[in-house]
Amino acid sequence: MKTLYILRHAKSSWEFEELSDHDRPLNKRGRSDAPLIGQELASNNVKPQLIISSPAVRAITTATLVSKELDYDADDIVVDERVYGASPQELLEVVQQAPADVESLMLVGHNESISDFANMLSPKHVSRLPTAGVVALSFNCDSWYDIRKDNAELLFTDSPKNHK
Repeated sequence: MKTLYILRHAKSSWEFEELSDHDRPLNKRGRSDAPLIGQELASNNVKPQLIISSPAVRAITTATLVSKELDYDADDIVVDERVYGASPQELLEVVQQAPADVESLMLVGHNESISDFANMLSPKHVSRLPTAGVVALSFNCDSWYDIRKDNAELLFTDSPKNHK
């Protein structure tokens, strides 16, 4: 069995017009929502063995804040350049290359591709992920290369707004 947590980055700031899209930070709500969703995941015994994040500031900050709540060492987050601006198919390729011994993986990325990726794999429709929204899927297979919709089970979806 493989378990995949697909997480959209938390709410970002548009305050600094001089920053590139890649460099936009989280805003105040994002800085509170990321730990909140991390706490909710921790309360459901979510323990990813690997976290892969987009290199965008808002994504890696989200991954770091969530990882603290999951007792996952932030230094072990894998920053993968391919996640930023990736298509759903490209996100699948990133996940398929995860080490075989990893049973539980979290991918932190961006909409629209992160929601489309969730729907590419989920046997049930998943609504567009809000910021800091997460989808959990399990797959009846032994290799990340073999994950697909027909061996998937939608475990849950969640977002910070469900806990405010």
